[in-house]
Amino acid sequence: MRVLIVDDEAGMHDSYRRSFAPQAADVEALGAMAEDLFGDDSPAESGPSAIDFDLTFASQGLDGVAAVEQAIADGARFAVAFIDVRMPPGIDGKDTATRIRALDPDINLVIVTGYSDFSPLEIARAAGPADKIFYIAKPFEVAEVQQMASALAHRWQVDRALAEARETLARQVAQLQEQSHELAANESKAMHIASHDSLTDAPNRLAFMRTLATRARIEGSFAVAMLDLDRFKAVNDTFGHLAGDELIRQVCQIIRHAAPDGAMVARLGGDEFGLLFDTPGAEAAQMACERVIHACSTTFRLFGHSVQAGASVGLFFVDDVTQRDPVDLMRRADLALNDAKHSGRGAARLFDEVMDESIRFRRRIEGGLAQSIAREELSMAYQPIVAREGLEIVGFEALLRWNTAEFGPVSPGLFIPIAEESNLIHELGDWVLDQSLAVLKDWPGQYVSVNFSPRQFRRQNFVAHIVERVQRAGVEPRRVQIEITETAIFDDADHAAETLYRLRQMGFRIALDDFGTGYSSLYNIRMFALDSLKIDKSFIDGMGRERESAAIVHSIVHLGRSLGLGVIAEGVETEAQVQALRLAGASHLQGFYFAHPMTAEDARELAHQRFIAGEDDTADEPGTGTHG
Repeated sequence: MRVLIVDDEAGMHDSYRRSFAPQAADVEALGAMAEDLFGDDSPAESGPSAIDFDLTFASQGLDGVAAVEQAIADGARFAVAFIDVRMPPGIDGKDTATRIRALDPDINLVIVTGYSDFSPLEIARAAGPADKIFYIAKPFEVAEVQQMASALAHRWQVDRALAEARETLARQVAQLQEQSHELAANESKAMHIASHDSLTDAPNRLAFMRTLATRARIEGSFAVAMLDLDRFKAVNDTFGHLAGDELIRQVCQIIRHAAPDGAMVARLGGDEFGLLFDTPGAEAAQMACERVIHACSTTFRLFGHSVQAGASVGLFFVDDVTQRDPVDLMRRADLALNDAKHSGRGAARLFDEVMDESIRFRRRIEGGLAQSIAREELSMAYQPIVAREGLEIVGFEALLRWNTAEFGPVSPGLFIPIAEESNLIHELGDWVLDQSLAVLKDWPGQYVSVNFSPRQFRRQNFVAHIVERVQRAGVEPRRVQIEITETAIFDDADHAAETLYRLRQMGFRIALDDFGTGYSSLYNIRMFALDSLKIDKSFIDGMGRERESAAIVHSIVHLGRSLGLGVIAEGVETEAQVQALRLAGASHLQGFYFAHPMTAEDARELAHQRFIAGEDDTADEPGTGTHG
């Protein structure tokens, strides 16, 4: 351990040499000295070990400063410097200490003097901090110097170790921050890919529906329009798909320039575009669409060929009294587009109720749905959820089915939105939950996963309502998984976060359904108490065909694993999908490849088997109608 002695008297140098000469260490005295200097956290409190001191002497202050500079350059710093205050004719001890401190902030300074022109406070202000500057009066005792040096040497070692630990921790924090930024960048890139058309870089159908859902919750009138190119198939057939792609790109640019200020222009697929814009009335909206049609009715140059294009538009005007279900708004605009194309093309048609025979059908469905429980037309189906390794059945998703005498089987995709628009969803939801809880007693430990719609989730006293039914059924909360969509939680994120936290505290599982199709972000996902993410079936379908879908699946799996969440892949229908999802790291799988939704009796038998073979004779059937 290196020690610097700065004193202008040669005799004092000899005294320091005697003080640091090898001799038996007085451990108790050294421990008392260290405790007096540093309190209960004394480095000598467990017994100091003998220290070999390497002494360097300087007769003047500037020599001492030079010695510190050289020690720093050599990478062999001094732990302690003993400095005399009066050293004529050079700089005094205060100035020496100040300069040494400026060079080495970690060195411990000991001011040694019989008389000083400076008070300790003055010296501490100039050469502090106060916890690294100490004092010994002349004449001093040998033991006093040795104990002081030993204690400070231990303290210097501890300080260096702590500094290295802080540097290591700082590097690790910086690395974690870098990884976090990289993850956020990957998420942003994946979300951009998921929400934008690769050909035009315009928002895609997913982004359009998301923006439409947001706009529908805001007061004020607006218009939803769908545009379709006229005779686009002829361009593809005559000049090839490259020419067709170029036409799509050019038309997208024209629509962007011709659309009203602030309008959203999205490519919905093929040669179909969507427009969303604020408007004071239906007539103004129709005029705006006619301007877009006029702009598209021009001649395009495609790889040396001249092509005459045109467009048709279907329009729905939304006022303050209109029901604002986004899917229904799009459906009405699509009906108006069909009417425009059937009426001769090149026109903008405003939706009229006579175009929609399905509205009356929906009303009949709603009336029948209100009587479905009393008529015993409802039933439950259960689809297994299996673990990636070993294909162990860990749970079943509960799916509602409705078979009517008038219409036959009705798809959940049709009747669930109708129930959601009315209070029927609460009655149906309670029935589904009770039926699902009833079958658990016949399973040897698996959980049941029950879907809850956004309207159910926003129900007053939702948590108390669920807990009361689960307790009444005698079921442990850990065997119930609550599936909710992104829409349900992001409509009111703060309320949703509190609700999910309470449910998790009580032991319920929480799964975020259809992940990747809504409004998720890394920050938002971290807000909520979740157990797992369910990858939407559309991304699983596209894994083998689209590089974007595979990238999104990998990003979701990586995100889930980084946050300590399980990742359930829905809609698995082929062996290739199983292997790809296993390699990606999805923790659980669900789909027709393993089993179709089944009756409670078949589910009970499969639950007792515990494992599933992984092959299904009907694996090639389309994966529709599995949500209820």
